[in-house]
Amino acid sequence: MRILWGSLGGISVGLGAAGVVLPLVPTTPFMLLAAYCFARSSPRLEGWLLDHPRFGPAIRDWRAHRAISNRAKRLAVIAIGLTFALSVALRLPGGILAVQAAVLSAVSLFILTRPTAPPEPARPSAPVTHHS
Repeated sequence: MRILWGSLGGISVGLGAAGVVLPLVPTTPFMLLAAYCFARSSPRLEGWLLDHPRFGPAIRDWRAHRAISNRAKRLAVIAIGLTFALSVALRLPGGILAVQAAVLSAVSLFILTRPTAPPEPARPSAPVTHHS
């Protein structure tokens, strides 16, 4: 089972990484899934993901508080709006737009009704040394 969970985690990381550059692929849900899979297969990979500077904070917020940061909420809703605007600009059929509007509205409602993540405590920075 560890191999299966690890494989699913690796696939999820790959899809999440693709979401960083592909506008219609969501990054965070795939990284949350990867963390879930790695928790069942590889503590080392789970730790790597939790400590990752880009993905770790969102995963930790979700695990600790079931929360999403205000910045992530804003970016998600903007991306959702742009996706729908692109569909309208491409003149997709009305039925498709109606289904898309319903799904995207439900996703937006879910995102906006999650608690807001508390700010992360500042990580200590390297001490500044002055040389004379």
